[in-house]
Amino acid sequence: MACTRTAHSPLYHWTSLLRALPTISPLSTRTLSTASITPPKPRIPPRRLPPNVDSDFFKAPKQIKTYPPLPSTRRAHPHAITAVQSAHINSTLDPTGSRTRLFARSNPDAPRPGDILLVTFTSGDPFSGVCLNIRRRGVDTGVLLRNRVMMVGVEMWVKVYSPKVRSIEVVERAQKRARRARLYYLRKPKHDRGSVEGVVEEYLKRRRLVRSGAVGVRETGKSAKDPRSARVGVGAR
Repeated sequence: MACTRTAHSPLYHWTSLLRALPTISPLSTRTLSTASITPPKPRIPPRRLPPNVDSDFFKAPKQIKTYPPLPSTRRAHPHAITAVQSAHINSTLDPTGSRTRLFARSNPDAPRPGDILLVTFTSGDPFSGVCLNIRRRGVDTGVLLRNRVMMVGVEMWVKVYSPKVRSIEVVERAQKRARRARLYYLRKPKHDRGSVEGVVEEYLKRRRLVRSGAVGVRETGKSAKDPRSARVGVGAR
């Protein structure tokens, strides 16, 4: 009868012996391959290096110099866009500052919704109408004018600082100060002002007479009593 004997590997007896021991030293857990390896020695540069060998290879790593973070631009300049727009307006778009003063909120002669404005463009084509809205947004400041041309209502947004605008003048003031900032109800037929060409023609005729010297300028006391005649002809070029 043949003997059935299990073939074991050479390390089988060592493994079973190590498992039976209660306490095992750290060195005993190493295998034969790791136990024979010694820790690496530090590289010591030779006294004389060949010319083709870099000497920095044996030096310690360099310390990288760190710098503090840059100051926050948002904290240093919280209103950077407003400052850039103001500088652009003062230097290029409105060097004299007349249009800025005309539409300033602190100016008592500033145009208001309900007034009739006359805008002259560089091409020579004027446009007049009732002011429905004034939008003050820096470079994008503009006024919305409405007029009736050929029995058709026409509205136009006029940019105050546009290079194509030559002048803006106040032709006539509203009889009462509007309680709204946007007079969009004037679009309805019931409240539509209609064409303002007659008022503009009378204003231009009176302005020509004043410039020629045939008619004197109105007295300040009279214009102060009549709100319609006060602050008429104020404009910016």
